[in-house]
Amino acid sequence: MSDYIWFEGIPFPTIGYKREIIEEVRNNFLIREEDTIILTYPKSGTNWLIEIVCLIQTKGDNKWIQSVPIWDRSPWLESEVGYEALINKEGPQLITSHLPIHLFPKSIFSSKPKMIYLIRNPRDVLVSGYFFLSKTNYIKDPGSLGTYIKWFLKGNALLHDWPFRIFCDF
Repeated sequence: MSDYIWFEGIPFPTIGYKREIIEEVRNNFLIREEDTIILTYPKSGTNWLIEIVCLIQTKGDNKWIQSVPIWDRSPWLESEVGYEALINKEGPQLITSHLPIHLFPKSIFSSKPKMIYLIRNPRDVLVSGYFFLSKTNYIKDPGSLGTYIKWFLKGNALLHDWPFRIFCDF
């Protein structure tokens, strides 16, 4: 599992993530009252939710959605590119994150942004994660579904050490 950056027990991919950024996000990133945060477990329908929220924000006008890439409309807080986009952005922000609460910006506890938390059946998350990772070069190929299930249940699958995994009953 050398294809990960381990940060406080959570595996992050080496592509697009840095330990220093994750630490900076937790300790210094300022969440504002006017922000909207989409908080999801990986492979739970995050991109679908971003599209829905963007349509709501534009009252159904899809011109913005069709002309601005999803990662610019709702940057990933913990990623290197997303963090850089968010730190200097003015006005209300739409922020996306897979971070568990203990790594989320400390400023969340002193502000009251809108938060949308999406959960999905853990079995579906597991299957989606397996097929996604087995088709990409993002991290080490899990090989078999059986191997991936073991990684997932041990909390060693990509960004997968949320308490939510304890609800899996295989």
